[in-house]
Order: sequence, then structure tokens, then C-alpha cells
Amino acid sequence: MPVGKIYARRLAVLATSAALTLTGLLTTAPAAQAAMPTPVSAATARTYLAALTVKTEGTTSGYSRDLFPHWITQSGTCNTRETVLKRDGVNVVTDSSCAATSGSWYSEYDGATWTLASDLDIDHMVPLAEAWRSGANAWTTAQRQAFANDLTRPQLIAVTDNVNQAKGDLDPAKWLPSRTTYRCTYTRAWVQVKYYYNLSIDSAEKSALQSVLNGC
Repeated sequence: MPVGKIYARRLAVLATSAALTLTGLLTTAPAAQAAMPTPVSAATARTYLAALTVKTEGTTSGYSRDLFPHWITQSGTCNTRETVLKRDGVNVVTDSSCAATSGSWYSEYDGATWTLASDLDIDHMVPLAEAWRSGANAWTTAQRQAFANDLTRPQLIAVTDNVNQAKGDLDPAKWLPSRTTYRCTYTRAWVQVKYYYNLSIDSAEKSALQSVLNGC
């Protein structure tokens, strides 16, 4: 995202927050918890983490997001993105093509609340490029599609778009949610997804995960 747009977004958020505070609406704004599948407990995550293969991370040579077909149709006219938006929001209204036309979404990563679906990205908890470097480069296209559209594991969550873009393909050694109270949930989810898909971790990633999980 261009720097100018990021600053504009931040100023808009500050202005909106100030206006809501003045009118007393901020305290009544919807703040529902996103309904991402609940990750395993911290104790189980620590067990999973100990079982993961630790190795030097691979490269992104040959990687393309197109190798992970995502936002496939889930039901009717609803694709994966639309399904997650409806799941994670409050009072979400959709049109005939399943696009969200109204609702409220609370971003767990930064604590912001949004009322426009266009302000939300659907984050892959374990990013596609990170998965590629951790073993998904050897998967079939069908396996990568299942990973990119997984609604069963805690792999997909609706969050503020520029926060997701700031995360990019970084692992927990390089990026964690600014909302510190969510970091325990985040690392539990990360470890569960990597364990389920038998993806490797590098040593810095493992240390960062251990550090957070030890405080959960």
C-alpha cells in the first residue's frame, strides 16, 4: 500500500475515533470477537511446537499466489472471503451475489472496528508464501487449495486491511499483532496450523513462538 494511503487511513481512523468519542458512540460500537475456530490450548500448542521440524527456511523460488487457488466457492454464490466476512462480522447483510453490503467487523489484530467490508482483508494466519518456504512447495495444487481456503482450522480471519498488508508473509519472529492480548491466541493458531499441515519452522520462529506461549 502506498505510504500516502497508509497515512490517510491512519488520519481517518483517528478522526473517526475522535468523532465517536465526542458523540458517545465509541463505547457502544460493536466489538464482537471474530469467530475464527478456537485454536488449541497453550499446553497443546507447546506440545505441537516441540514436535515440529526445525530447519532453515526455504526460498520463494517458484512461488506464486496462483499456486494456492483461494476464495473458491463454498456454498451457493458465496466464496471463501465472503464466508469469512459473514462469519466474523455482526449483523452482516449480503446481496444476491453474497457480497457484504453492511455490517460491523472487529479486527482482533489491532482492535479497530469497521463498517465497510472493503476495509477488511482475510488474513491467512500462516501466509501462503511462508507455507511455501516451509514445505508447501512440494504439495499438490489440491493440497494448496485446501490450505488457502481452510475454514476448519484457525487459518482465516477478517482483519484491518493495511494491518494484514504490514504483516505480509512474515512469521512471528518478525511480526505479531499490535494488540498484545491477542498474541497468545495468534501463536496458538499459528502452531496448530503448522502442525496440522506438517510445515517446518526455523529456529528464530520457534524461539518467538515459545516466548509467547510460555506467557499464555
